[in-house]
Amino acid sequence: MPHKTGEQFYWDALRMQWKQRDSFATKEVLAGNIPRFLLHLVPINVTAVDSTTRKVNRATYYVLPDYLSVGGNNNWARVPLTPMAAQQIADSLDCFLPTRKMVNDIYHAAKLKLAPIPMYSHRDSTITMWQHHLIIEGQRKQRKGLIAGIKKDVVISDLIARSSKTNRVAIYGWHLLNGEPIQPLYTGHVNWYVDYSHGIRLVARKIKVNGTWMDYTKVMEDPILKKLLTDESVGDMIRY
Repeated sequence: MPHKTGEQFYWDALRMQWKQRDSFATKEVLAGNIPRFLLHLVPINVTAVDSTTRKVNRATYYVLPDYLSVGGNNNWARVPLTPMAAQQIADSLDCFLPTRKMVNDIYHAAKLKLAPIPMYSHRDSTITMWQHHLIIEGQRKQRKGLIAGIKKDVVISDLIARSSKTNRVAIYGWHLLNGEPIQPLYTGHVNWYVDYSHGIRLVARKIKVNGTWMDYTKVMEDPILKKLLTDESVGDMIRY
């Protein structure tokens, strides 16, 4: 049975509530229904100086060239997800979700930076998610390469672990063309809330640090090396 196209996914999801749509998208992605171009990961090179020794640490991590999508190369669509679904998919692909710092570094490295297009009504509806994808595609005009500025990222953040409220999602980004993010780091939404502006950018778990491959969890646990990946003080929230 052929995979659903991005358009078919949204038609099928049109009358679904958030939980059903989230499960539907997860099932499609776990079945391999993602555009092949997403699997060509893009390297992001970063440095961080050890303030004590002045040593310059270097790392390269690898990211999806676009936000997680359903469909094939010729008919696909970006699909916003809850962090729970995103984490399940990330685990299946040996990936993780980025930090605020990583979102900034990805934006700066992006070949294709597009201006955000806010939408103001029915923000969490399936039809608005589909419309937003089509608007982005109109902006993109089939140009290829690492893209940014089109979504707020679901991120891992210290704020999740230290929030007085449980079951939160952290979002950040949606950079303007001047490089400033529309969305500051924010944990005001409950974790099942998803709207058209949210995007899932996955990062491969294995990171090359000073020439040696490391799992991202080990990098985040190191008090010096974690500065390659996070600009927050602790960096102990590494998954949803």
